[in-house]
Amino acid sequence: MERAIRILIAKPGLDGHDRGAKVIAYALRDAGMEVIYTGLRRSTDEIIAAALQEDVDAIGLSILSGAHLALTEKIVSALHTAGLDEIAVFVGGTIPPRDVEPLTQRGAAGVFPTGTPLNAIAPVIRDAVAARRSAQTQ
Repeated sequence: MERAIRILIAKPGLDGHDRGAKVIAYALRDAGMEVIYTGLRRSTDEIIAAALQEDVDAIGLSILSGAHLALTEKIVSALHTAGLDEIAVFVGGTIPPRDVEPLTQRGAAGVFPTGTPLNAIAPVIRDAVAARRSAQTQ
């Protein structure tokens, strides 16, 4: 039996609102995932350290501050530098439609703008993690 997906939900930067992150954390837990929540205002280094310590399959970034492009690029780059490319990164929050493709180009495995139905999130995460797990065994 395959182990449950472990996902770290993180609030990078100075954004102080975490209601959405908590709603997502509960929804993913209810979908059978193991969820670790970092709390507010985490640095890139703190997020990467938590991902490594918790042996996660994915990181979900909840960003409402408008800094989603820069923060996503910074997290993906830090994962690469740490040799953790197998960890999928997802971004949710206040994301304008024009920024979905640039986030994907920066390495996001999925982007969930405000208003994304909760039941649409877990399947995207499952598919991306399954693909990465499959690639690791080949």
